[in-house]
Formats: sequence, structure tokens, C-alpha cells
Amino acid sequence: MDVIQSDVGPDLAAEDTENVVQECPVAMKHMKQNGFGANHLTSHDKQNGYIVRTIPEDWGWNWDDTIPIPRLSFSLSALIVAIISVICFINCYDGDFVFDDSEAVVGNQDILPTSPLLDLFSHDFWGNKLDSKTSHKSYRPLTVLTFRWNYLLSGELHPHGFHIANIILHGVVSVLMLCVFSLMFGGLTQDKETQAVLFQAPRASLLCTLLFAVHPVHTESVAGIVGRADLLCAVFFLLSFILYVKSCAAELVSVEGKNVLYRPLHFSVPCMTASMMLCGLSILCKEQGITILGLCSAYDIVGICRINISQFFSARDSKCSQNRLSGQWFKSLVHRQIFILFAGILFLVIRWRIMGSTPPTFQVFDNPHSFVNGTLMRTLNYNYLYAINGWLLINPWWLCFDWSMGCIPTITSLTDPRIIAGVVLWIVLASLISHCFSGEFTKDQRILLLGLAFLIVPFLPACNLFFRVGFVIAERVLYLSSAGFCMIVLVGVRQLSKHSQLSRVVKYGVPFLLFIYTVRSIQRSSQWRDEMSLFTSGAKVCPDNAKVHYNIGKLYSDNGHQDSAIQEYRLAIQLNPEYDQAMNNLGNILKELQQLDEAESLLERAVEIRPEFAAAWMNLGIVQTALNKNDAAEKSYFTAIRHRRKYPDCYFNLGNLYLGMKKHSLALEAWQNATNLKPTHSNAWNNMVILLDTLEMLKEAESVGKTALRILPEDSQIIFSMANLMGKQERYKDSEQYFLRALEIEPNNAKILANLGVLYHRWAKYEAAEKAYRQALTLEPNNASTKENLKMLQSLRARK
Repeated sequence: MDVIQSDVGPDLAAEDTENVVQECPVAMKHMKQNGFGANHLTSHDKQNGYIVRTIPEDWGWNWDDTIPIPRLSFSLSALIVAIISVICFINCYDGDFVFDDSEAVVGNQDILPTSPLLDLFSHDFWGNKLDSKTSHKSYRPLTVLTFRWNYLLSGELHPHGFHIANIILHGVVSVLMLCVFSLMFGGLTQDKETQAVLFQAPRASLLCTLLFAVHPVHTESVAGIVGRADLLCAVFFLLSFILYVKSCAAELVSVEGKNVLYRPLHFSVPCMTASMMLCGLSILCKEQGITILGLCSAYDIVGICRINISQFFSARDSKCSQNRLSGQWFKSLVHRQIFILFAGILFLVIRWRIMGSTPPTFQVFDNPHSFVNGTLMRTLNYNYLYAINGWLLINPWWLCFDWSMGCIPTITSLTDPRIIAGVVLWIVLASLISHCFSGEFTKDQRILLLGLAFLIVPFLPACNLFFRVGFVIAERVLYLSSAGFCMIVLVGVRQLSKHSQLSRVVKYGVPFLLFIYTVRSIQRSSQWRDEMSLFTSGAKVCPDNAKVHYNIGKLYSDNGHQDSAIQEYRLAIQLNPEYDQAMNNLGNILKELQQLDEAESLLERAVEIRPEFAAAWMNLGIVQTALNKNDAAEKSYFTAIRHRRKYPDCYFNLGNLYLGMKKHSLALEAWQNATNLKPTHSNAWNNMVILLDTLEMLKEAESVGKTALRILPEDSQIIFSMANLMGKQERYKDSEQYFLRALEIEPNNAKILANLGVLYHRWAKYEAAEKAYRQALTLEPNNASTKENLKMLQSLRARK
């Protein structure tokens, strides 16, 4: 890169300064206000004989000296940041798959090595096709690819590797933040002799990075495996920013023995292109990555070119501003902004095409505030949500894994006192913005303005203004925005530390804040170790959140605690009388408990609320079958299939219905459809073998069984059915081989042992039969059928 030499002070030609004044009479008057120095000029930047670029008089080498932490080297600072960022979240390394991990990781076929790799680029984050009606259009193939790598490395779906990767990524992001904050606070600076990039504002950069690294609001992104999207997005986001700054450093200005980046006349197109490519990779990890373009644009204008925006738009300074912004450096700036704009438009067009040119659709339950009637009321609701997000950054003690369904009731009246929160938020933001543009455009003002940009710009995709999002509040979307919050706090700390009366408060207050945040992060990450801890913590923060109680109920149900599950599901329905999923799950439990009438009522209500709810239609069909309402059940099954064409479980249950109605051919056809849609549907295969055996269609049964075993060679129940089929045909040797094969898979299965005993009994191998019977009775001592067979065998042997 080129370095423009700048001679300081008396060596500068007097006529050059004179020319500036003649060209713009008010330039010298406002030079201090613009952050420019009248003494430090660049003799190389002339246009028609006039100087068009100046160097700030005070570059601020010691800007952060008042901050009460040690001045350390970059290497030591990075090591401290990496260690502390890992310590805060290390206790979740052996946690389980929790909450959304079940769908995005455990249930996502795209992470399996057996799935085609190209499916990653046609499916959404959850493994659904992007053109599906149920897809949320979250296109993050690179994130899913890292899940796939995790699976390959561990050889199985084990959560520890996934969690460790997230913790390491947070450490990487924190170290990259140290680099970015150094650029934000001190700009890109090189040692004039060694050309090495210097670690600028080391105290401010370290403190700001530590605040970011330990902030508890990051727990969801680090401890939740689906937070990998935020972490990877942040890595490429920050790398894109760093490379953008490097692209502007095609030339540097020499100031006081250092080479600094200031109003470059040219930029590196390859580096700029590489920065945009990193932005594209960030977008492929999470959509929020596109906001790096806005941050680069803001930093270029405010941080690199140091343009005083307020005076740029001021009417009385418009002529002077036009003259000062007419040089080659300004043309270069415009070209860079056009480059960014073009890249942004290109990314948006590609993203829109990938989505199928249609936005995602969400239910009212996902984001009720965006469905409030009236622009005014929606605006008031959005502002209240913004205020809650801001409060979470300030006081991250009030954290919840899910903020939907009653956690934050909507504002429906102008007399709602919560409106004040939104007003306070805008007063604070307006005050900060006003301060940025008042008086001299100092370094503190520039950094405060950049902090506001870092706070607001990454949050824009989640603000509901451009499109409806699928959540009320999500702590994970604050991962990047929290960096801007830390910058604003840092500016406040520096201002306070300049006052002798308050410096003592800052000296002890800053370490205390870091300690409190660290303790809270450790505590919060421990709550993310397992679902019960996570869900119960959510119930304490949002007791009126129906979804929290739904998740607790589901967890109880999965663990066999049906009474507790019923209680939680009923509470969820009480809090949200139209919670169709809770009705569906509660109906399933009541069905198992033979409370069929209430189960039918709940499921009918669920499909009334959501007519396209295929699973509820199928479950309703199962209940109606149990109630002998066969015609209604058949109709429910067909309705489910109409809403979900590829529904193998529904075809399986439809086959069971036809079996009970003695419509054997229709039953076989339904089970065949189930296996066509899902070749590994064990129950459908087994039912076909058993029914064909019952109908004395033995060859057909054997053919179906062998086909099934080619697909499921280790399925013990199909092997067991084949053993019985062979025994029925008196093919004892074949039957024995199937039984022994089944026992290799399930050596403690009393049913297989008992039937093996029957085979030996009929085969006249009485000693082997008795041994098999006794082994079966050891496992199931009270099995009457086995006892009777053993008694018969002993009588037979006694007679002989």
C-alpha cells in the first residue's frame, strides 16, 4: 500500500493554506468543528492548486488512557478474552439437545451423511423444502453443513461435540471483536518502520471486548446448538468488516511517525470483492449477515473519512461542504458506497429468488404483536418490544428461551402504561444521536455514533419493519447488536473516568459489572444444559407463556409422567384457549388413558382452529376408530392425507382401520402406500406379513417379509414374524434360523424365546424346547401361555 507523507507545522507552504481560505471562506472557521486541524495538511492532495484533504490535529493516540484497566499487548489481550469467553459458557459443554435443537439438529435429515449433500442448498434450516408451505424460509446451508461435520467427527448424534464447537466459536468471535474494536476506536494504524499493524486504543478495546465476551444475553447463541447460526454469521461478519477496512488501506497517511488510514484516494478492488464474498458467506449462515454492508458504509463515512454529517447537511455550510467534499478521496468514497449498494442489491435479489419470491408465513401465536390491527397500535407494540430488547442488554437477568404466547401481552389501548417504555427508549436514542451532532465532532462523538450504528443496523432484520418475523423477542438476534451496546457503555465509562470525583466509582464499578455479567452467564448457561432446567426457568420469567407450559408438558409426557403432563397441557390451553398443538398432545394422552370422549372433543377443536393440522386429523381418526366411528375415522384420515400428501403414519393407521373393518385388500394397499413413502416403516411391513399369513397367502407373505428384511435387516419383529411363517409351513430349520437371528438382536425377549420353545416342541426337540420355555419364564415368570406349554411338554416327556 502507498503511504502519503504529511509534513507537520511550519514546513507547510503558506500559500496552500491561503488557497483553502480563498476557495471556502468559512472553511477555516469550521475546521475545528469538523474535527480537522488547520496545521496538519497533506501536500500531495491538491486539485487545481487547492488543498482538498486535511489531517486531524489530534489523532487521539492516548484517547483511552483514563480507562482504569492495564494497557496490554494484543496477544495478551486476545488470550485473556479467549479464556474468559470460554469460561463463561464452558459448563454447557456436556449439555443435551434442547428446545429447537430437536428439530434443527436431531430431526434434521440433512445432517446425516446418508443424505445428499446438495439437499442442504434446497432445504431450509430445519430440513424442510424451501417451497413447502410450512417452511420459514430460513436459508442457512453453511450452518447446517457444520452440523453435518459435527456428526461425521463424532460418528453419531452426540451433543457434546456440537456444544464444544459453539463455545470455541464464541471465543473466536470475541477475539475478532478485539480486532474490530481496535479499528473502531483507533483506526487502522501501522508502525512506520516495520509496517506492522498497531493495536490501537488497547484499554478501550480490551474492556469493550470483555463486556461483549461475558454478556449473558449471548447464552442462547452459545449454549443452544441452533445458535451456531449466529456465531458463524458473526465470524464472517467481522472478517468481512476487517477486510473492508483493509481494502480502503491501499494508501496510508503518515502522521507523527505512524501510517494511518484517512480519506484514501483509492481502494483495493480485490480486497473489497473478498469482503463482499465474506458477507455472502455470512448470509449463508444467517440472514442477519447482510447488515455488515450498512456497518461498513457507516464506518467508512464516519470512521475512515471522518465526515461531520450534521455540517454536511447544514444549509449555511452547504457551499463549503461541497468544496471540501469535491476531492479525489470523496470520489473514492462514493465509489465504495456504490460498490456496497450494488452488493446489497445483488444479495437481496438472490435471497428473494431462493425463497421462491414469497415471504415466510407465520401464525398469530408466533408473533402476535405484528398482527395487531391498526398502524398506530402496531407501532406502539413494536416500540415496546424494542424497549424490552434494550432492557435485556442493560439488565440481562430477565432471560427466557421463548417469549411468545402471552409472555409479553399486546398493547391494545392508548392508556396502556407500557407505552411509556417505548417513549423513554426514543428519548434516550434521540439524546445520544443529538449529542453525536452537537458542537465539535470529537472522537467520542464518532465512536458513539459508530456504537449506535453497530447497535441498530444488525438488529434491523428483526425489527418487523421490513417483513414479519417469527418471534416476539429472541435473545440470539442481539448477539451482534450487543457489540454496539458495549461501545456505548465504553464511551460512558471514558467520560466518567475523566472526572476525578467519579473515577473511583468507575475503577471499582467496571470490574464489578464484568464479574456480575460473568456469574450470570455461568448461571444461565447451566440452565441450558437440559430441557427441564431450561423450561422451568422460563416458567419463572414468563408464567403466563402458554408455550413454556406446553414444552414442560411435552417433556413430562416423554418421560412417562402423564399426570404432570396433563396438568401442564391444561394450563397451556387455559392461558391460550386456541392452542391447537396443546389440544392435540393432550388428546393423545387422554386417548392412551381411554378417556376417548374428551380426547375426541379436544382434537375436533384443534382441527376447527387449524383445519390444515394434519397430525390432529390423524389422531382424531385414531380416537374415532377406538370409538367404532369407522366412517368418521376414514374421513379424518383422508383429510389428513389431503393436507399432507406424504404421510406414511396416516396410511398405516388407515390400514389398521380397514383391518378392523375386514377390508383386507384396502388394508394391504394402505400399508403398501406407507412403505412406499417410508421404506423403513417397520410396523407397516410387519402388518402386511402377518395379515398375508392369516389369509393363508404364505408365498406372498414370505416375499413381502424378504423384501422388508433387505431394507431392515436388523428388524427383530419382522424376523420374528418370518420365523412364525416358516414354522407354520413346517420349515423348521428356516424357522429356527430366523428365531436365533432375532435373539441375537434381542437376547432378553421372552416372546421370542417362548415361540422358539413352541417350534422345538413341534419339532420334537423336547430338551431344547424345555430350555427355551424356562428361559422365557425367567424373563416373564407369570406368563400363563408359556407355563401351560411347559406343563404340556413335561407331561409329554413323562409319558415317553
